[in-house]
Amino acid sequence: MITFQFTVWPDQGDASGFDMGDMVVTGEFGRVDSAGHVPDQGMMIYVTVVELLDGLRDFLRGNARVLSFYGTDTSFNLVVRRNKNGLSIAGDNGIVARTTTPELVTALLQAAEDLGGGLPLEDTVRSDWEGALARFRPLAQDGEG
Repeated sequence: MITFQFTVWPDQGDASGFDMGDMVVTGEFGRVDSAGHVPDQGMMIYVTVVELLDGLRDFLRGNARVLSFYGTDTSFNLVVRRNKNGLSIAGDNGIVARTTTPELVTALLQAAEDLGGGLPLEDTVRSDWEGALARFRPLAQDGEG
């Protein structure tokens, strides 16, 4: 099992696609969290999620064995590895989850959709957000990536 959670930091003024926030990925072997580090590992959360959706989509549709993903404006990273039994997700301290493509896609899509409702219609990142979601959704419908 794997879950993603994206949060926006409070007290940043009006909502913006460039708001800072945090990412938490939880699995059966642990958790990787951008919050609470020194130096700080917070990221431009909306831009990061757009890049994660696009990067993971390309990875799942391609033949690469490893995806090393860094959040926008942070040192926070995730490593996704393809293996004979599915996928593993790791942070700096090791593997947090072993999962299947459909489970990973569903968990990421749900968390991304939960986050996106806060962007104003006129925000410049909103069209990137909507495009990334539209490109990623077919992976969930395919059920296989």
